[in-house]
Amino acid sequence: MKLKLCAPLLYAKIDIKNDDFCPKLSKNEEYLQCFELNPLQSDSIEPIRGQFLGQPVFIGHKIAENKKIEEKEAVSLPQGLYLLVQKRSTQALNRSEWLDMAVEQQKDGLWERNKLGNLLYVRYLYEDEAYVTQVFRPAEN
Repeated sequence: MKLKLCAPLLYAKIDIKNDDFCPKLSKNEEYLQCFELNPLQSDSIEPIRGQFLGQPVFIGHKIAENKKIEEKEAVSLPQGLYLLVQKRSTQALNRSEWLDMAVEQQKDGLWERNKLGNLLYVRYLYEDEAYVTQVFRPAEN
């Protein structure tokens, strides 16, 4: 589905070098991971899954609303228009699971003639007694 995010979601950048990051969330915790996409695969209706992701850009952790994030330590999901796909489950999805979702999201987005950006955001949160993994892809019509 399309989502217009009217304000950025802010996170404190954390230094984790794990490409297969899959957080163990507790209530009120939230993480955001951002990847560049391989330019040769990011506009293909049949991308090669193993070549889809490019370099990791950042991982961020949501901090309490009353705490301030230093600008140099802040990362965000910027406001804008996105294609969004999400799954609720008994645990946060691992890289293989959300990567499958991202590839299908791209196929659907291109089929619907959206112009897709070259970044991919993966958001992990715990809400309503379930783990939610969301995949955001910047989009234009």
